[in-house]
Amino acid sequence: MAAVPDFRMITVEALAASVRAGDHSATAVTDAALSRINAHNGALNAFVAVDANRARSEAAAIDERIAAGDDVGPLAGIPIGVKDLEDAAGFQTTRGAAHLASVEPASADANEVARLRAAGCVVIGKTNTPEAGWVGDTFNPLFGATRNPWNLERSPGGSSGGTSAAVAGGLVPLATGSDGGGSIRIPSAVVGMSGFKPTQGLIPMGPAPLGAADLSTVGPMARRISDVALALDVVVGPDPNDLRSLPHPGGSFRAVCDDPRPPIRLLYCESVDGSEVDAGVAAVTASALDQLRSEGVEIVETGPIMPEVFKPFLLLFYGGMVPAYRQLMGTDAFAAVTPGLQELLIRADELLTPDSIEDARKVAQSCSIKLAASMEGTDALVTPATVGQTPVSQGPGFVNGNETPAWVGNTFGFNVTKRPGGVTCAGFAPDGMPLALQIIGHHLADIRTVELTAWVERVLGLDPVAPFPS
Repeated sequence: MAAVPDFRMITVEALAASVRAGDHSATAVTDAALSRINAHNGALNAFVAVDANRARSEAAAIDERIAAGDDVGPLAGIPIGVKDLEDAAGFQTTRGAAHLASVEPASADANEVARLRAAGCVVIGKTNTPEAGWVGDTFNPLFGATRNPWNLERSPGGSSGGTSAAVAGGLVPLATGSDGGGSIRIPSAVVGMSGFKPTQGLIPMGPAPLGAADLSTVGPMARRISDVALALDVVVGPDPNDLRSLPHPGGSFRAVCDDPRPPIRLLYCESVDGSEVDAGVAAVTASALDQLRSEGVEIVETGPIMPEVFKPFLLLFYGGMVPAYRQLMGTDAFAAVTPGLQELLIRADELLTPDSIEDARKVAQSCSIKLAASMEGTDALVTPATVGQTPVSQGPGFVNGNETPAWVGNTFGFNVTKRPGGVTCAGFAPDGMPLALQIIGHHLADIRTVELTAWVERVLGLDPVAPFPS
């Protein structure tokens, strides 16, 4: 058999096809992932738990089924990581929290993980996350900081930063993420990957729910949108364990990526909530928009669409975490909670009342109505994925040289309004770090949003590979 290629030099689809065809065995592909994790995870800190014996056993079972003529699924032999907010059987789900360091291993897979495994994936281990997924960076008291394969001094974004570092760093070709305020889009954007946040409920969560239940969704992450779409075709569809789960939208996510239909008119908003935009981000975005215009697309510009969106986000996101931490508040154990998260939980708890939650939901509804009106007559809304540049690990991001937590101001509004959103690389900052364009679709238009992301990815023509290992 041929040597297993660098996961960044072959699509997930092609790699799975090679396993089904016998050009590579699932065992060889799994061994390649384990070898790369062993060699490079020390630098990236992307994986926080690995079970090599279990993974090899799963891979061997797939090889046996292929030899027997079984159809093992469209993701045959693909090794994956699972974000440490989501259950994978046999692994602890610590959520990056010190008080969960001794939690019992999960007895069953989360729905998304079970569906990926049923499609032929091999679960290698768990990927790092900030505690409870609270921030657009990836560090926690249990496992420390994850590093960006483009620059080990920089953050891979968050909260799915362990996954973005693992995939962009070539440790695995596919892994899971979740997005309650940008946590798939931000880490995809800052490592040069294409990513997609589905409408909440399109992929059923649980059986154990994630925090921030009014906002969070799960989803697969890969380097290119066609591979994300391939995995979406496996994991999308309702499940009675998730009361928010939606009917299947019909059609194939992967199929629309082959010859994506172009948009006619796009709405452009530089800053969704009115946050300051970094000059380097603005320049790269302007160049990307010029490329879209050269394809005959009309770009209609607008000012901030949802300047009021942060307060409902604060209540719905951090307020959703408070019940899981309330028993720790006022005890010594609360001191072990990540300091920034401590402050936000206390602030959210002070604001949390039945009336404040109802008001937040009313503002969210108002924002959704305004967004729908603004997007009327356009195919999608485009924005810079982030208004600033990714931070040095464990710090705020940068906007025009100044540190600010508002560097991710363009993502969380679309969790509040529940719109599907994709990202794809638009170019590079002066320091060489990737920057991305965000494509926000209409309500429930997930397949079309993936199609438009594929079209933008194709027009911009970038396929960046991180310079890691150097």
